[in-house]
Amino acid sequence: MKIVVVGLNYAPEPTGIAPYTAALSRGLAARGHKVRVITTMPHYPEWRITPGYEGWGRTERLDGVMVRRLRHYVPAQPSGVRRLASEISFGLRAMATRWGRPDVVLFVSPALFSTGLALLRANLGSIPSVVWVQDVYSSGLVETQGGSEGSAVVRFICSVESAVLRKTDGVGVIHARFAEVVKQLGAPAERIEVVRNWTHLQQAVPGDRSADRERLQWRSDETIVLHSGAMGKKQDLDNVIAAGRLADEQGAPVRFVLMGNGGERARLEAAAEGVRSVSFLDPLPADQYQPALRAADALLVNEHAGLRDMAVPSKLTSYFSSGRPVIAATDPSSVTAYEVTAADAGLRIAPATPAELLAAALELRNDSERADELGQNGQRYQQRVLSETAAIDRFETLLARVARSGSALQPAQEDSRLLGRSHAGRGDSEARA
Repeated sequence: MKIVVVGLNYAPEPTGIAPYTAALSRGLAARGHKVRVITTMPHYPEWRITPGYEGWGRTERLDGVMVRRLRHYVPAQPSGVRRLASEISFGLRAMATRWGRPDVVLFVSPALFSTGLALLRANLGSIPSVVWVQDVYSSGLVETQGGSEGSAVVRFICSVESAVLRKTDGVGVIHARFAEVVKQLGAPAERIEVVRNWTHLQQAVPGDRSADRERLQWRSDETIVLHSGAMGKKQDLDNVIAAGRLADEQGAPVRFVLMGNGGERARLEAAAEGVRSVSFLDPLPADQYQPALRAADALLVNEHAGLRDMAVPSKLTSYFSSGRPVIAATDPSSVTAYEVTAADAGLRIAPATPAELLAAALELRNDSERADELGQNGQRYQQRVLSETAAIDRFETLLARVARSGSALQPAQEDSRLLGRSHAGRGDSEARA
């Protein structure tokens, strides 16, 4: 197949959606498909263009994939109107750039508004399309911004999201809970395929945790609770800083490490000034990231109170692969809580409760056997449910089906002309949660 992928984020961005878009594109290219990606200059999670990516546009080949990068508006403070302008600026440029003559185009959402604009071009040109839903915008607006479901802004976002989901030929969602949400937004059930995200890291191998901790300047007598990834509003990391203050007051041997970057980092660093039990770490390159996860005593997912259906944290797949227990500060009905419980990979505590967060860290410190057991459960869940091969299998079949028929309405079946080779004997270890 000739496949065009349109997405705001792509490698070498180290976190968020970019690693998944890049891995899928690379995997499809490795299977003989002709893949062209239309994306932006790398800018996330710092929200500034990565040095070396100057200019209005550039084309490069990464891992067998032709990548067309377009300059777009990158706001220093990515919220509200500025973020909307950022998405629209990319969407307009994606509409205007050359696509060639693809058999199918895959849109990655977020970004919703750039997806909507580019989808308009696909529909006008009668190009079959699939939307890959990584986050649900309307749910996010209600769950993180405190918007009322009946407000004008939420109704507008819902109308845009609904239009996008109804006008595309296929919808890939990263969790069964998302499937229910997008059906409520108007996507026909028969067009929806659940394709779980996977870990983009290699399987963890035994390493020298002591040496890794020494390199990171983590003492052997302190319990390290590591949060990795973006630092934005939906992570609500003020909760972690408050837990660090409690640790200082109680003399608890716990340190909370916030690793990554994002729009909230500067403010969080200022808020944590003088808090001995909180430290910050810049994003690490791929060869150092997994050792850092393994070297920690617990891995943290910290979510805004009320966050339930908008997103599945991409960091969870990497956390599970590390073999360390997870602490999930999240709503009990959230997708994150569902995943951690299904994997039996950690402790769930209430969001925005610093005392519970510190208590969970101390609980794992005082029961190292239980901590190790939870970490091993996460590894087994990742191997059984979150397989990259199975995910690419599902996407390849969905894209071929849409390319062949112009929709995902027909039952899945092999199409050797489009897939380019037989899939006989290939297992599908993906499990619907």
